[in-house]
Amino acid sequence: MGPDLIDRLIVKNESKIVYLVMDGLGGLPREEGGRTELETARKPYLDNLARQSVCGLLDPIGYGITPGSGPAHFSLFGYDPVKTNVGRGLLSAAGVDFPMTERDLFMRVNFATIDREGRVIDRRAGRIDTEENRRICRKLKDRVKLPAGIEAFFETEKEHRALFVLRGDGLQEEIGETDPQKTREFPHPPAALIPEAAATAGLIRSLMDQSKAILADEEKANMVLFRGYSRFHRFAGMEERFGLNALAIASYPMYRGISRLLGMTVAPQTATIEEEIQTLERCYNDYDFFFVHVKPTDSRGEDGDFEAKVKVIEEVDTFIPRITALEPDVLVVTGDHSTPAALAGHSWHPVPAILAAKTCRPDGVARFGERDCVAGGLGRMPMVYLMGLALAHARRLEKFGA
Repeated sequence: MGPDLIDRLIVKNESKIVYLVMDGLGGLPREEGGRTELETARKPYLDNLARQSVCGLLDPIGYGITPGSGPAHFSLFGYDPVKTNVGRGLLSAAGVDFPMTERDLFMRVNFATIDREGRVIDRRAGRIDTEENRRICRKLKDRVKLPAGIEAFFETEKEHRALFVLRGDGLQEEIGETDPQKTREFPHPPAALIPEAAATAGLIRSLMDQSKAILADEEKANMVLFRGYSRFHRFAGMEERFGLNALAIASYPMYRGISRLLGMTVAPQTATIEEEIQTLERCYNDYDFFFVHVKPTDSRGEDGDFEAKVKVIEEVDTFIPRITALEPDVLVVTGDHSTPAALAGHSWHPVPAILAAKTCRPDGVARFGERDCVAGGLGRMPMVYLMGLALAHARRLEKFGA
């Protein structure tokens, strides 16, 4: 049974669904026999919510598959993560509300630091601030030269991340990524993965070489790393598929982009979790589906900072009473994937989840944590089916068959 079956069973009503997504929530113990970040955190409200709800573990893509944030979020929203997989460049473009055309090739960029020999020593250029990013994008815009008929755009995303766009005829997305994904290695050349992409690969190589020369005098962001190439793709939105008038409350551009591609209204950017909850409260009467995205859990996991990730989870816990006070018909608390601080990156481990609704069967889970949730009523299931369960508990699915 595919996840698209639910599209044919939709019933509209006045119920409300809230997704509270702590990016990179799943973790690992620091030492053998220890606790994960989620298990370590003091989170009385989340633990109490778990006791009243049904819990489980979600696999974003499949057993053993480490997901990117893009396909993991598509899976969260009930979209097949393999069929809908696109390069992250498209998600970045939607995130910054770039005026896209069908002649565009989008690229996700990390500003990075290389040493004198050209080896990458910091893939995130010390997480330069966003204003510094804007200055560097302006510098590139003023100096990069490309052939007639090709335009280039340089758009700041956030911190060390940016969007580069090539606009022209016949551009291909089948290009090898230049990010080596580890330090002490040279950036990879942008290789053509199909013969038809050779000309595009040459353009990207020129863009890469010019950027390196232009940024040679920068202390931190002296190199660009390309990944996530994508042409434009259209998706059926949340209203079209599920009859949901959805609001996305997310600070990070890529998640705003995914939301925009799926037809959600995107709330004005916020700077703190407190401001995100305020937006939820202020807009609660105007929508029936709410995606609240918390980024720092993932960022602290990628930094390898166990204690800081614990503190983010503890901060989120303090807002649970304000969310439950709104009395949503369905409240889901989960992550898009696991980002254990022990690995300082995404991992294949399933993600703990809570589904709270008046129609759920509490399953006896005492705490919100990886080892407790494995015994929950949801069991271990593909994440793509979570949306169907949320819609069912919101009484938005009719019976299938006679």
